[in-house]
Amino acid sequence: MTIFQKNRRRGHKFVMSGMLFGFCMARITTLVLRIAWANRQRNVRLAIAANIFVNAGVLLVYIINFILAQRILRSKQPHIGWHPIMRHGSKLLYSLILGALVMVITSTVLSLYTLDMHTRSQCRDVQLAAITYLLVFTCLPLAQVLIAYTLPRRPEEESFGQGGMTSKTAIVILSSCLCILIAGFKAGVNWSPPRPVTNPAWYDSKACFYVFNFVLEIMILSLLTFTRFDRRFHIPDGSTRPGDYSCRALQPDKDSDQSQLRERKGSASVQT
Repeated sequence: MTIFQKNRRRGHKFVMSGMLFGFCMARITTLVLRIAWANRQRNVRLAIAANIFVNAGVLLVYIINFILAQRILRSKQPHIGWHPIMRHGSKLLYSLILGALVMVITSTVLSLYTLDMHTRSQCRDVQLAAITYLLVFTCLPLAQVLIAYTLPRRPEEESFGQGGMTSKTAIVILSSCLCILIAGFKAGVNWSPPRPVTNPAWYDSKACFYVFNFVLEIMILSLLTFTRFDRRFHIPDGSTRPGDYSCRALQPDKDSDQSQLRERKGSASVQT
C-alpha cells in the first residue's frame, strides 16, 4: 500500500499494487479465521468462511499474472494482443473467474449443510469443475508469453515500463509457474479419491497445506514486490490500441512539466 500511495501521489497509476494489497488483506483475514476456527472447532460458519477465503484470496494473483502476460503479448505482437477477440475474450475469462468463485462458495456451503449423498456428489462435481477451470486459467499467462515469442517479430513492436523485456518475461514465467503449482496441487487433491481419516495421504498433511498455499503465495508476493513490477509493467493511462505504449510513453508526464515550468520561472526571476 505504501508503494501504491507513493506512485499515486506522483501520478504513476498502477492498480495492480492495490490488488496485491487486497490479496494481503485477504490472507490476513484467512489466517485470522483459521485461528478462530482452531479454537472453536464445532463452529460450522467459521469453517466455511475459512475454507472459502483459502480458495478466494489467490484469485487476485491469478488475474495479475494474466494482465502482466497480456502486456507482454501486446508489446511484442500488437496485432494479436489488441485484437477485439482477445479483448472480449479476456473479459469473458474474468467473468468465468467470478462464476467459478460463486460456484465454489455455493457448493461448499450446501455440501456442509446437507446429508443427502446425491446432493453432496453434485456439489463435488461443481467444485471440481471450478477448480479445474482455475488451473487452466493459471496456464494462460504462459500461453500468451509463448505466442509473443514464437511468432515472427513485428516491426511495430513496442516497449513499456522500466527494464528489459527479458527480465519482465522471467518474472511472469516464474510467478505463473508458482501459481500453476498452487492451482495444480488443489486440483490434484480434489480429484484424488477420498481416503479414510485413519489412513490419510501425504497431501493431506498440514505441511503440504501450508507449503503449497501460503509459502508459495509469499514467494509470489515477494517476487512481484522486490522486483518492483509496478515500474517494470507500467503502461501509459488510456492505452487502448496498438501504438499507445510507445506514443504515450514519449509524452512527458505532468511532474516533469511542472518541474520544468518551475525551473523556467526561477531562471526568469534570477535574470530579473
